[in-house]
Amino acid sequence: MIKNLLMALVATTFATVAFAQVDPAVKETGKAAAESTKEARENVKAAAEKEPNKSMDKAKARVHKAKAHAHRQKAKKAADTIAH
Repeated sequence: MIKNLLMALVATTFATVAFAQVDPAVKETGKAAAESTKEARENVKAAAEKEPNKSMDKAKARVHKAKAHAHRQKAKKAADTIAH
């Protein structure tokens, strides 16, 4: 009985550690997808507008693109940490 309890405790501990490692990778991937969507939205808005709003929307799109790239890099690092 105690052996079974100990095995369950060990299994729960390993599952918690594995989830803790996967969680950042999943979060960063979701953030990257959200930023990519915002970038696309700003590009569509810029296509339909005239200056100076067009330039502002293009600048916003570039910012979202940079943020998405940063989130993708963080997700990649988190995934590499899990694999090793």
